[in-house]
Amino acid sequence: MTDAPARPRPAPLVAQVVRTERIAATMVRVVVGGPGLAAFTPSPHADSYVKVLFLPEGTPRPLRQDGRLDLDAVRASLPPEDQPRQRSYTVRAFDPVAGELTLDFVVHGDEGIAGPWSAGAQPGDEVLLSGPGGAWSPDPDAASYLFAGDASALPAIAVALERLPADAVGHAVIEVHGPEDEIPLARPAGVQVLWVHQGVAVAGLALVDTVVALPELPAPVSAFVHGEAGVVRELRRHVRADRGVGREQLSVSGYWRLGTDDEGWRATKRDWLATIEQAEAAEGLA
Repeated sequence: MTDAPARPRPAPLVAQVVRTERIAATMVRVVVGGPGLAAFTPSPHADSYVKVLFLPEGTPRPLRQDGRLDLDAVRASLPPEDQPRQRSYTVRAFDPVAGELTLDFVVHGDEGIAGPWSAGAQPGDEVLLSGPGGAWSPDPDAASYLFAGDASALPAIAVALERLPADAVGHAVIEVHGPEDEIPLARPAGVQVLWVHQGVAVAGLALVDTVVALPELPAPVSAFVHGEAGVVRELRRHVRADRGVGREQLSVSGYWRLGTDDEGWRATKRDWLATIEQAEAAEGLA
């Protein structure tokens, strides 16, 4: 048996910042466009995302014949400690007529890579992105809906709420740092949005408590649970074991993990997920 050939890395599109807007105390909206975005093919899914690539300052940008970044050449030119960093972001909106892609970035001061970049981004700045990925949308035939997540999941929850049927019922519970981080969300009248403020508490504690305390929803429930890995694990078990949400009706993912950088989390995420699935199987939830 021979090994399967390695899948080629996606070549990033070379786009530019069109404009930015601080839509909340800790969230910056960046609209991306330019000729390089013409090759972008949007995804129909509510959880559509792109990967934004960040290169060390001064790194050459060799282009392929199709105008995309030659990422293999870039990687070959850099030492291991300076390899490109990538971060995944939900496609908040895509306007095919204007050729503009909207991304929302969470900003915590100088922490991280993408947040500080978005806070200082100016029109004309380069944006290297690949994608989109994603495979989930809320089930239009569900009896009710449950969304739970922190600020990292807020853009995806916002997209999903906009796509619900007009007569949809349910709850969206979103944890942000404080009231200054709440943003207007379009949603059906029957879907209640509950904002949870983390403040100085440990991330996710109030989110879990609020979701657990929600009243029972009509079945079947279409659920979306994304955010910090430890919190997601607790909420996943709750919606599966206590609320009876089937795996096929649940979109769940740990976007990040407390105390671990993005590269470290990606390296361990598959094992984390396998452990959760084994635990569910042991409880008869597979």
